[in-house]
Amino acid sequence: MRKKHADAIAEGVAIALAAARLIVKNHILVDTIAGGENFEPDAFDAVAREAIDTLAKESEKGARRLKKMQRAAFGRYSLSDGTHDYRDRDVKNLRQRRKHSEQVAARLRAMVDDEAAVRELVESSREAAWIDVANNLQNRLRVEAMRPDADPDYEQMREARMQALVMVDLQNLEAQAKKKKDHAKQ
Repeated sequence: MRKKHADAIAEGVAIALAAARLIVKNHILVDTIAGGENFEPDAFDAVAREAIDTLAKESEKGARRLKKMQRAAFGRYSLSDGTHDYRDRDVKNLRQRRKHSEQVAARLRAMVDDEAAVRELVESSREAAWIDVANNLQNRLRVEAMRPDADPDYEQMREARMQALVMVDLQNLEAQAKKKKDHAKQ
């Protein structure tokens, strides 16, 4: 396989794995943070396999679509009417794109059964989830801990913050105190 084709396939696999990583990362965030579960890598193997399989199917579907476009373009020599109105001169390019899609799908299919590849995807997704959590915490701490002298909009936003304090924060605090009091009575 020529370097150009190998690079195109590697890029397609990398893009698919980035999408799979996002899917798995979101599951990790929802299950562990929102759901209050502990992170267990084995619990996300099935999610990773399903994500890879779904992306392999998409690549196969793309290859079938390209094959139809290739057949439709064969023998058409008139001027095209637009970007996706292919002609005979486009057949070679469409065939190459189809082969790339097929090979990306084949590599993804191989990964579904590769324990190490699945575990690597889960681990990289966990790292991405942790980075999201860390960044979110840093941003919240930066905003919530900002001093008035460091905030150029402090005076302008003070009234809105005070209203939020009274309407949201104090009511939440009161509800929590009542809940503790009721719980202590039991």
